[in-house]
Amino acid sequence: MDNPLKTPPPYPIASVDHALRAATILQMEGGATVAQLAERLGVARSTAHRVLAMLVYRDFAVQDEDRVYRAGPVLELAAHSQSLVSRLRAAALPHLHRVVDLLDETANLIVRTGDTARFIAGVECRQALRVGSREGMAFPAHRTTAGLLLLADLSDEELEEVYAPEHYRDRMVDRPDLPRLRTELKRLRRNGFAVNRERSERGLVAVGVPVRDRDGTALAGLSLSMPSVRYDPHRLRPPVITLNATAHALERDLAEEQ
Repeated sequence: MDNPLKTPPPYPIASVDHALRAATILQMEGGATVAQLAERLGVARSTAHRVLAMLVYRDFAVQDEDRVYRAGPVLELAAHSQSLVSRLRAAALPHLHRVVDLLDETANLIVRTGDTARFIAGVECRQALRVGSREGMAFPAHRTTAGLLLLADLSDEELEEVYAPEHYRDRMVDRPDLPRLRTELKRLRRNGFAVNRERSERGLVAVGVPVRDRDGTALAGLSLSMPSVRYDPHRLRPPVITLNATAHALERDLAEEQ
């Protein structure tokens, strides 16, 4: 790729970023208090309160009698507090923190919707040079580690449906080369993990493994993201082993909830 797909703006506006992240949290998780949101955003409670007040004013949020803020009318169609995404995120967060403690790189959980991969949870590492949280962001599935892993779980017919030409009438340049993609997915199935070297963002490398349900269907992708300067292809085995162990632990937790 000549250009990264997601480039931070040259003049970021922190208040806008806080509001968008807060709306994403309410949309995907169903609710949060001022204190919880302040912790998640890394801001003072007064700042979190002002962000939530503006979301309420614009109908992106509502406050219930327990002082918990939830998705408002603008977001309510996608707000399912007991949805699979919410359960996945809640179950995954402790495991993501352990991965970061062990490997000191940013860990993510990603799901696929159609041809899009969305980051539903992320924990940043402590290193000064690190990959920031992509929580709430969406990328083309075939350009992300976890997206590729989840596409690899599809049959040829299902893959054809995802990338049917009629879905791309106004954006054919975004449609991947399916024969080439099938070849890549076949290799991923054989390896059991994926490596993404700067396909989604310049300077970023990600390694990932699938998270499966009891029937073996891939529910999500668990990935480790790092600056490309720290990636060593000759030392790939340890992070893959850690990610696989973490995915299996998460799968057990999810199975116990059912």
